[in-house]
Amino acid sequence: MVPAMDQTDRTFLTALFDAAVAAANPMQALAAHLPERPKGRTVVVGAGKGAAQLAAAFETLWDGPLSGVVVTRYGYGCPTRSIRVLEAAHPVPDAAGLAASAALMQAVQGLGPDDLVVALVCGGGSALLPMPPGNLTLEDEAALNRALLASGAPISVMNAIRKQVSGIKGGRLARAAAPARVATLVVSDVPGDDPAQVASGPTVPDATSRAMARRLVANWRIQLPPRIAEWLAGDAGPAPDPADPVFVRHTVQVIASARLSLEAAAARAQGLGIPAAILSDAIEGEAREVARVHAAIAREVASRNRPFARPVVILSGGETTVTLRGTGKGGRNSEFLLALALAAEGTPFAALAADTDGIDGSEQNAGAFATGTSMARLRATGRDPAALLANNDAWTAFDALGDLFAPGPTGTNVNDFRAILIR
Repeated sequence: MVPAMDQTDRTFLTALFDAAVAAANPMQALAAHLPERPKGRTVVVGAGKGAAQLAAAFETLWDGPLSGVVVTRYGYGCPTRSIRVLEAAHPVPDAAGLAASAALMQAVQGLGPDDLVVALVCGGGSALLPMPPGNLTLEDEAALNRALLASGAPISVMNAIRKQVSGIKGGRLARAAAPARVATLVVSDVPGDDPAQVASGPTVPDATSRAMARRLVANWRIQLPPRIAEWLAGDAGPAPDPADPVFVRHTVQVIASARLSLEAAAARAQGLGIPAAILSDAIEGEAREVARVHAAIAREVASRNRPFARPVVILSGGETTVTLRGTGKGGRNSEFLLALALAAEGTPFAALAADTDGIDGSEQNAGAFATGTSMARLRATGRDPAALLANNDAWTAFDALGDLFAPGPTGTNVNDFRAILIR
């Protein structure tokens, strides 16, 4: 029988994931970035998979009265005192998200120049804040999300398009709060940590124009729904210009990111006696292609002791994408891992790939574990690894092996976490 992953390796890799998540802990991340108290009211708004935990932490840290509303994914809420927590669908928006968007817009109405809006923004907010413009409907926005998710385009491209088809994204929520001051605190889940990209920037405008968004659609050959394509072809409702004076008093801070989490994981590895090498915190691209590059590096280390000397754990982050070709179940991290295990089969490695929010794709796992023997074990169950990969069915592969990683919702989101251990 082909052996499964050594429990010591599994424990080690889990400890690194835990360190990465802890580095993005809302209480720790917020404590050093609290805005100056206003003369007037403090209103908190927010969106993302970790928005409820950010809201709860902010309530604990804030010395003064406040009110507000945030929206998070179903099942990701937590108790709060003064800030309402709403839940909605992710990754395809639903009616609850539509109501939540309206609630956030209502929360910032009627404010004055002495008031403060604190925006708590993290990954997942794009789907949680649907607000179709013009004569478009919720179904139109849901169809847009499905088209973007199936396209394989990077998150920056998807968000640039979303901002042009919205009544709340691309800085529109901040514009609606005028003349109040807006302080945006961002937990970044995007490569490069551009705050305008996180949750499609409801309070952070950027310079992407309608024409630029149209070029991105063409360049990535994205098959937009006809009504969305018609809206994008027009000039109505453009996203706000960052140079608009309405944004002059606004501040934006990235309080947690993949970089900080990877550095925490590396420090944890060192403390456990294994040197760590961080490839990058901003890796993008097709999950299976990124996996092949990681596999080549792992093979080189295992066979030639370069570019890193053994023992070593190779860390990387960012956000890969999956172009849907089949009908299987999974997500970008489990697809990465299945492709890695195929490309590095026979190499003595142990790996974990997981989404730091605790959910990877369509199921309830954050990702999975794999070794150089995983594919032999999978074939022993009568399954064809290559066929499962072709069908985007990585969840089925790792479920059959008992190697799914399911920590549950973590309360934060700094995107993909990948660790490859070579002893």
